[in-house]
Amino acid sequence: MMMIENKKLSRADYQSEREQVLQTWPTGRDVEFASAISRHRDMEDRKKFPIALARAAANGRTLLQPRAGVALLREHTQLLQDLSPYCDVLPTTVDAYTRHNRYHEAQKGIERSRAAGTSLLNGFPPVNHGVDGCRRLIDALEKPVQVRHGTPDARLMAEITLCAGFSSFEGGGISYNIPYAKSVPLERSIRHWQYCDRLIGLYEEEGIRINREPFGPLTGTLVPPFASHTVALLEGLLALEQGAKCITLGYGQAGNLAQDIAAIRSLSNLAAYYFSEFGHDDYALSTVFHQWMGGFPENEAQAYSVIALGAAAAKFAGATKIIVKTPHEASGVPTMEANRSGLQATAQMLNMIGDQKKLETDEILQETAVIEREVHAVMRKVIELGGGDVARGAVLAFEAGVMDIPFAPASVNAGRMTPIRDNNGAIRVFAKGDIPLPDDIVAFHREKIAERATCEGREASFQMVVDDVRAISASTLIGRPQATNIDSPF
Repeated sequence: MMMIENKKLSRADYQSEREQVLQTWPTGRDVEFASAISRHRDMEDRKKFPIALARAAANGRTLLQPRAGVALLREHTQLLQDLSPYCDVLPTTVDAYTRHNRYHEAQKGIERSRAAGTSLLNGFPPVNHGVDGCRRLIDALEKPVQVRHGTPDARLMAEITLCAGFSSFEGGGISYNIPYAKSVPLERSIRHWQYCDRLIGLYEEEGIRINREPFGPLTGTLVPPFASHTVALLEGLLALEQGAKCITLGYGQAGNLAQDIAAIRSLSNLAAYYFSEFGHDDYALSTVFHQWMGGFPENEAQAYSVIALGAAAAKFAGATKIIVKTPHEASGVPTMEANRSGLQATAQMLNMIGDQKKLETDEILQETAVIEREVHAVMRKVIELGGGDVARGAVLAFEAGVMDIPFAPASVNAGRMTPIRDNNGAIRVFAKGDIPLPDDIVAFHREKIAERATCEGREASFQMVVDDVRAISASTLIGRPQATNIDSPF
């Protein structure tokens, strides 16, 4: 195992590595740092992601952002132009080949797409389009654009897209490894993302602010808030150490309104605590709420209900931004029209509850306290394992099962922690594996699970977990036996 540590890369080490990174694919030769700095300085404020986030936070607004990306530059540009009137900030969702650094196959996908007259890739391949193509994209748009992908090694992509004028870069060495890859060593992906964050730190040193957003939902399947929060905090700390200063931490909708509201609020509290504990005070913090990342109902009317619930949770929680889903999530890559509909439905919900008072209940306060205690317990062990170093601690924590993400494919992930819903639909821990949760918190989870088991007249078991995974796509939140479901008129 390489020795990983949470230490800022020296300029010399970065430059030496950069020479190799830019040779990975021919478009890397067009990256020029001085040119990139000039471009960002000359860009209008309306195209800068950090400014949009700062203004939203100051005004108590919640920004809307879709997910969208197609193979060809002209078509991708048109897609984002069409979506622009309905959202606040724009995405560029990257294709699967690029996420795995398979640029040759991405190029073939571009060529096949041109011949077919339609996108045959599930996203936009920025490395293949290069600095020039990406700059033309940014020039054609009037709103900030973020790179959204899923890449354990995003070094070349970061160099090209930031040079082109993208002002936000999503992902991290943990969140874009454990849920996405099977055999990529965690220490390797963390190290590759230290390079990305060091690059952003260099932009910061030149007075150019770039937003960094770790990927919050992870597998998007019954992930307890404390599990995703721990990853978000670690990736935030790793980014700050390399010089990033604009951090957006995220969370994926779980479905229980009180728990979702508590999750975003606790995430802000925890970030302020741990960033300060590690000596960071010069940063801008924002939060992003991802609407439901699991299976969607095929029925569009039912899908709109899932979208609306996520919008309400995000607004009541005070999230700075929402990643908006579409009513076509169950049927494949959404069309522009489906994306627009999801954005309009979300905007309508925000408008209706925007002037209402902050939602506060005993249940939200209890969930917030539970999440914070859980995170503190895991973070303390991670820090202890790493001897105070969170990079080393993260690697050792996954090896020991101290950190464990449900349903993740990574071979280093223990997979011994089992989540389940309680009788109100909140995510609880059925089996904790080796996660160091306090005894009274474990007892709390067991009590909540027992309430559901009693209500349903069955023993708490893994079958409940299976039922819960399928529930929302089948139009309910909790995977109850058919006999306990309320009969639907539909």
